[in-house]
Amino acid sequence: MTPADGDDQDSSVASYDLSLDDEELDFQRLYGPWDAWSPRQAREIFDPLGVEWWIAGGWAIEAFTGVSRHHEDIDVSMFRRDLPLLRQAFRGRFHLWAAGSGALSPLEDPERDIPDSADQVWLRAHALAPWRADVVLNPSRDGRWVSRRDPTYDAQLEDITFTREGIRYLKPEIALSFKAALARPKDEADLAACLPLLDGGAKAFLADYLARIEPDHSWRHQL
Repeated sequence: MTPADGDDQDSSVASYDLSLDDEELDFQRLYGPWDAWSPRQAREIFDPLGVEWWIAGGWAIEAFTGVSRHHEDIDVSMFRRDLPLLRQAFRGRFHLWAAGSGALSPLEDPERDIPDSADQVWLRAHALAPWRADVVLNPSRDGRWVSRRDPTYDAQLEDITFTREGIRYLKPEIALSFKAALARPKDEADLAACLPLLDGGAKAFLADYLARIEPDHSWRHQL
Protein backbone atom coordinates (compact mmCIF):
# COMPACT_ATOMS: atom_id res chain seq x y z
CA MET A 1 0.00 0.00 0.00
CA THR A 2 1.44 3.38 -0.98
CA PRO A 3 1.15 6.44 1.29
CA ALA A 4 -1.42 7.88 -1.10
CA ASP A 5 -3.57 4.74 -0.95
CA GLY A 6 -3.39 4.77 2.82
CA ASP A 7 -4.51 8.37 2.98
CA ASP A 8 -7.42 7.77 0.62
CA GLN A 9 -8.76 4.89 2.70
CA ASP A 10 -8.10 6.30 6.16
CA SER A 11 -11.09 8.17 7.59
CA SER A 12 -9.84 8.36 11.17
CA VAL A 13 -9.65 11.66 12.99
CA ALA A 14 -6.14 13.05 13.33
CA SER A 15 -4.75 13.29 16.84
CA TYR A 16 -2.36 15.76 18.45
CA ASP A 17 1.12 14.89 19.65
CA LEU A 18 1.03 16.17 23.22
CA SER A 19 4.82 15.89 23.48
CA LEU A 20 5.16 18.98 21.26
CA ASP A 21 6.26 22.23 22.85
CA ASP A 22 3.50 24.72 23.70
CA GLU A 23 4.10 26.93 20.66
CA GLU A 24 3.92 24.06 18.17
CA LEU A 25 0.92 22.50 19.93
CA ASP A 26 -0.98 25.81 19.83
CA PHE A 27 -0.12 26.12 16.13
CA GLN A 28 -1.45 22.65 15.36
CA ARG A 29 -4.61 23.19 17.41
CA LEU A 30 -5.32 26.22 15.25
CA TYR A 31 -4.46 24.78 11.82
CA GLY A 32 -4.63 21.03 12.41
CA PRO A 33 -2.08 18.36 13.39
CA TRP A 34 0.77 17.08 11.28
CA ASP A 35 1.84 13.54 10.47
CA ALA A 36 4.42 14.32 7.84
CA TRP A 37 5.72 11.94 5.23
CA SER A 38 9.32 10.83 5.39
CA PRO A 39 11.55 11.71 2.42
CA ARG A 40 11.13 8.19 1.05
CA GLN A 41 7.34 8.45 1.28
CA ALA A 42 7.49 11.84 -0.41
CA ARG A 43 9.48 10.28 -3.26
CA GLU A 44 6.66 7.75 -3.85
CA ILE A 45 4.20 10.62 -4.17
CA PHE A 46 6.19 13.22 -6.11
CA ASP A 47 8.39 11.20 -8.47
CA PRO A 48 5.44 10.09 -10.64
CA LEU A 49 4.40 13.72 -11.21
CA GLY A 50 7.17 14.30 -13.71
CA VAL A 51 8.21 17.66 -12.25
CA GLU A 52 11.45 18.77 -10.61
CA TRP A 53 11.17 18.61 -6.83
CA TRP A 54 13.53 18.57 -3.88
CA ILE A 55 13.48 18.59 -0.09
CA ALA A 56 14.52 21.62 1.93
CA GLY A 57 14.51 22.51 5.63
CA GLY A 58 15.51 20.20 8.45
CA TRP A 59 15.32 17.02 6.39
CA ALA A 60 17.92 18.46 4.00
CA ILE A 61 20.22 19.19 6.92
CA GLU A 62 19.75 15.65 8.27
CA ALA A 63 20.50 14.12 4.87
CA PHE A 64 23.77 16.10 4.75
CA THR A 65 24.94 15.60 8.33
CA GLY A 66 23.48 12.21 9.22
CA VAL A 67 22.38 13.73 12.54
CA SER A 68 18.80 12.68 13.30
CA ARG A 69 16.24 14.87 15.00
CA HIS A 70 12.46 15.20 15.26
CA HIS A 71 10.72 16.84 12.29
CA GLU A 72 7.29 18.41 12.71
CA ASP A 73 6.76 18.60 8.94
CA ILE A 74 8.52 18.11 5.62
CA ASP A 75 9.32 20.89 3.15
CA VAL A 76 8.93 19.54 -0.37
CA SER A 77 9.99 22.23 -2.84
CA MET A 78 9.08 22.62 -6.49
CA PHE A 79 8.96 25.46 -8.98
CA ARG A 80 5.89 27.65 -8.77
CA ARG A 81 5.47 27.30 -12.52
CA ASP A 82 4.64 23.60 -12.00
CA LEU A 83 1.77 24.20 -9.58
CA PRO A 84 -0.94 23.55 -12.23
CA LEU A 85 0.52 20.07 -12.78
CA LEU A 86 0.47 19.39 -9.04
CA ARG A 87 -3.15 20.50 -8.75
CA GLN A 88 -4.21 18.35 -11.66
CA ALA A 89 -2.33 15.25 -10.45
CA PHE A 90 -3.63 15.49 -6.88
CA ARG A 91 -7.25 16.29 -7.70
CA GLY A 92 -9.43 13.77 -5.89
CA ARG A 93 -6.45 12.38 -3.95
CA PHE A 94 -5.48 15.21 -1.61
CA HIS A 95 -6.96 18.47 -0.38
CA LEU A 96 -4.65 21.38 -1.24
CA TRP A 97 -4.55 24.58 0.80
CA ALA A 98 -2.68 27.75 -0.09
CA ALA A 99 -0.56 28.96 2.82
CA GLY A 100 1.02 32.37 3.22
CA SER A 101 0.90 35.57 5.25
CA GLY A 102 -0.52 33.68 8.23
CA ALA A 103 -3.57 32.40 6.35
CA LEU A 104 -4.78 29.11 4.85
CA SER A 105 -7.29 28.93 2.01
CA PRO A 106 -8.59 25.88 0.09
CA LEU A 107 -7.62 25.27 -3.52
CA GLU A 108 -10.36 22.76 -4.28
CA ASP A 109 -11.89 24.93 -7.01
CA PRO A 110 -9.75 24.23 -10.11
CA GLU A 111 -10.64 27.68 -11.45
CA ARG A 112 -9.34 29.46 -8.37
CA ASP A 113 -5.87 30.95 -8.64
CA ILE A 114 -3.49 30.72 -5.71
CA PRO A 115 -3.03 34.10 -3.99
CA ASP A 116 0.18 35.93 -4.88
CA SER A 117 0.96 36.12 -1.15
CA ALA A 118 0.96 32.33 -0.80
CA ASP A 119 4.27 30.59 -1.46
CA GLN A 120 3.33 27.25 0.12
CA VAL A 121 0.70 24.56 -0.44
CA TRP A 122 -0.25 22.21 2.39
CA LEU A 123 -1.51 18.71 1.59
CA ARG A 124 -3.82 16.37 3.47
CA ALA A 125 -6.28 13.64 2.50
CA HIS A 126 -9.38 15.30 3.94
CA ALA A 127 -10.47 17.71 6.67
CA LEU A 128 -10.16 15.15 9.50
CA ALA A 129 -6.74 13.89 8.39
CA PRO A 130 -3.34 15.27 9.37
CA TRP A 131 -1.25 17.44 7.10
CA ARG A 132 1.28 15.39 5.14
CA ALA A 133 3.56 17.88 3.37
CA ASP A 134 4.33 21.56 3.04
CA VAL A 135 5.00 22.16 -0.65
CA VAL A 136 7.18 25.25 -1.04
CA LEU A 137 6.62 27.05 -4.34
CA ASN A 138 9.98 28.34 -5.50
CA PRO A 139 10.30 31.18 -8.02
CA SER A 140 12.39 30.78 -11.15
CA ARG A 141 14.03 33.10 -13.64
CA ASP A 142 14.99 31.97 -17.14
CA GLY A 143 14.62 28.39 -15.93
CA ARG A 144 16.94 28.93 -12.96
CA TRP A 145 16.24 28.58 -9.22
CA VAL A 146 15.77 31.93 -7.45
CA SER A 147 16.26 32.39 -3.71
CA ARG A 148 13.10 33.52 -1.95
CA ARG A 149 15.26 35.16 0.71
CA ASP A 150 17.56 36.95 -1.77
CA PRO A 151 15.84 37.39 -5.17
CA THR A 152 19.06 38.79 -6.66
CA TYR A 153 20.59 35.30 -6.43
CA ASP A 154 19.75 32.61 -8.97
CA ALA A 155 21.43 29.34 -9.93
CA GLN A 156 20.94 26.12 -11.80
CA LEU A 157 19.01 23.68 -9.63
CA GLU A 158 21.86 21.15 -9.91
CA ASP A 159 24.25 23.67 -8.35
CA ILE A 160 22.24 24.28 -5.16
CA THR A 161 21.09 20.70 -4.49
CA PHE A 162 22.64 17.29 -3.82
CA THR A 163 21.25 13.77 -4.14
CA ARG A 164 21.18 11.06 -1.50
CA GLU A 165 19.54 7.66 -1.97
CA GLY A 166 17.77 8.89 -5.06
CA ILE A 167 16.27 11.97 -3.38
CA ARG A 168 17.29 15.54 -4.19
CA TYR A 169 17.95 17.87 -1.24
CA LEU A 170 18.78 21.55 -0.89
CA LYS A 171 22.45 22.07 -0.08
CA PRO A 172 23.08 22.85 3.61
CA GLU A 173 24.41 26.37 3.13
CA ILE A 174 21.27 27.26 1.16
CA ALA A 175 18.99 25.60 3.73
CA LEU A 176 20.76 27.47 6.53
CA SER A 177 20.30 30.80 4.74
CA PHE A 178 16.54 30.23 5.06
CA LYS A 179 16.81 29.04 8.65
CA ALA A 180 18.81 32.11 9.68
CA ALA A 181 15.71 34.30 9.54
CA LEU A 182 14.10 32.28 12.36
CA ALA A 183 17.07 30.95 14.35
CA ARG A 184 14.84 28.71 16.48
CA PRO A 185 16.47 26.14 18.79
CA LYS A 186 16.21 23.50 16.04
CA ASP A 187 17.85 25.90 13.57
CA GLU A 188 20.68 26.51 15.99
CA ALA A 189 21.09 22.74 16.36
CA ASP A 190 21.13 22.33 12.58
CA LEU A 191 23.85 24.98 12.26
CA ALA A 192 25.94 23.25 14.93
CA ALA A 193 25.58 19.90 13.15
CA CYS A 194 26.55 21.40 9.78
CA LEU A 195 29.47 23.66 10.64
CA PRO A 196 32.16 20.96 11.08
CA LEU A 197 31.16 19.45 7.72
CA LEU A 198 30.83 22.56 5.55
CA ASP A 199 33.66 23.19 3.12
CA GLY A 200 35.21 26.61 2.57
CA GLY A 201 32.93 27.48 -0.34
CA ALA A 202 29.77 26.66 1.61
CA LYS A 203 30.89 28.71 4.60
CA ALA A 204 31.82 31.60 2.33
CA PHE A 205 28.39 31.52 0.69
CA LEU A 206 26.59 31.62 4.04
CA ALA A 207 28.91 34.31 5.41
CA ASP A 208 28.34 36.49 2.34
CA TYR A 209 24.57 35.97 2.51
CA LEU A 210 24.44 37.01 6.17
CA ALA A 211 26.70 40.02 5.58
CA ARG A 212 24.39 41.31 2.85
CA ILE A 213 20.94 40.27 4.07
CA GLU A 214 21.22 39.96 7.85
CA PRO A 215 24.36 41.85 8.89
CA ASP A 216 23.50 41.81 12.61
CA HIS A 217 22.89 38.07 12.77
CA SER A 218 24.52 36.17 15.64
CA TRP A 219 25.65 33.38 13.30
CA ARG A 220 28.22 35.60 11.56
CA HIS A 221 30.86 35.21 14.25
CA GLN A 222 30.67 31.42 13.91
CA LEU A 223 31.67 31.56 10.25
